[in-house]
Amino acid sequence: MIFEQLKDQDFKEFQKLLFELSGISLSNEKKALVSGRLQKRLRHYQLESYSEYLKIIRSGDEAEIQTMLNLLTTNETYFYREPDHFDILKNQIWPNWKGNAVFRVWSAASSTGEEAFTIAFTLAEAVPERPWEIFGSDINEDVVERAAQAVYPMSRSENIPKQILKKYCLKGVRSQEGMFLIKNELRRKVHFQKENLLQITPAIGKFDVIFLRNVMIYFNNETRKKVIENLIPHLHDDGFLIVGHSESLFGVTNELKTVRPTVYQKIDANTHLGMRLPRTK
Repeated sequence: MIFEQLKDQDFKEFQKLLFELSGISLSNEKKALVSGRLQKRLRHYQLESYSEYLKIIRSGDEAEIQTMLNLLTTNETYFYREPDHFDILKNQIWPNWKGNAVFRVWSAASSTGEEAFTIAFTLAEAVPERPWEIFGSDINEDVVERAAQAVYPMSRSENIPKQILKKYCLKGVRSQEGMFLIKNELRRKVHFQKENLLQITPAIGKFDVIFLRNVMIYFNNETRKKVIENLIPHLHDDGFLIVGHSESLFGVTNELKTVRPTVYQKIDANTHLGMRLPRTK
């Protein structure tokens, strides 16, 4: 089937829609990506042009709008990406945590779950007897469902230390040959659901650490401020927010203190420089 090329005016409409729905700003260089990823929907509906597909989106078809979001918001991820952040979690944040409640970590742009399960590996190895749980979220329903399955191609295991892979993962057999599965002992502590960072569900509660890595690069400054403004109420007063190495909160908020580049802390009047006081509730 031959498709009409994506016109500039239609591409601008997709840019506008994606920004309104998710806060993501697509650069003009992403035109080929949009064209390629949405081609399957034109084929599905037997359409010849992207303008015809836009009519379906404009009609308010919520299922198709989510499908479009799923196709346009799939981002690269892998286990132990930017590994020094997990070292900070293991060697600096986790050992100094004095609270009695469950230690909660939010992977706020979890994609297919590699980041969330890397956090799980890290905490399980650090002090396994302490109670902890991880919440992973993404605006993309497809990747959230895949993350919840906790099944990955064996090729994705290359960054996982062999002893961790052996201890917390199972080799797939029969229909899952060539895959590996996260063991239930970790899976039951990691939960995933769809979340839009522009409209966060209040019921998710508060967290001791929030990972928000390699997603703000897709937002303009106004949207960054809105997202951080939405996240801060879900961070305990002594909690940490970690962003990607190519990201910064400079000029975005004054409610977080820079601990080191890409690592920020929310502190209150009872928290002193260089230490974290126990959290009792």
